[in-house]
Amino acid sequence: MPIRAVISDFGGVLTTPLIEAFAAYQDHSGIAPEQLGQAMAAAAEKTPGNAHPLFELECGRLTEEQFLDILRENLEPILGHRPDMHRFSELYFEALKPNGPMIDLMAALKGRGYRMALLTNNVKEWEPLWRPFLPVDEIFETVVDSGFVGMRKPEPAIYEMTVDRLDGIEASDCLFVDDMDVNCEAARALGMTAVQFRDNSSAIAEIESALDG
Repeated sequence: MPIRAVISDFGGVLTTPLIEAFAAYQDHSGIAPEQLGQAMAAAAEKTPGNAHPLFELECGRLTEEQFLDILRENLEPILGHRPDMHRFSELYFEALKPNGPMIDLMAALKGRGYRMALLTNNVKEWEPLWRPFLPVDEIFETVVDSGFVGMRKPEPAIYEMTVDRLDGIEASDCLFVDDMDVNCEAARALGMTAVQFRDNSSAIAEIESALDG
């Protein structure tokens, strides 16, 4: 069955790698990504069901400020002081850049008649920061943002919601593009074709091959 719709991730596919943004934050704050990970793991151990604070933030069950308070509290024993972190999101997005070749590809696929959707694990309060990266509404007919819908990849329901919003499209009609293997595996389990983004040249070649196939 030919592919009729393309569902793309945002961060790490339509932007430069997310690790670069964390590295920039480390340069500014002195807090390493590994230390952020340790703080979040410590916070999860203290919550019912070991709820991961980043996942809770991305599902809109924590506000950005609540999330930062949790990080401050759990970073304090790691760092030996309570960090400020008040410019976390600003510094993060200052370091991210649009990935022009992938954005251009998505626009071209729209022009070629493919149905287009954006599916992102994101933060509700960050929408004004990430949307200016690309002409979202010109390329994508629907945007499913985890922070607004209360679920996140790789939960099957968020993929199903995205497909449902592409009226008349089935999962088997879709090509899914994401930089995380676990998210691609979840898409394949629902019957989608999936391409894991690693770099522009290989991803563009794999996407075009899948569409031609």
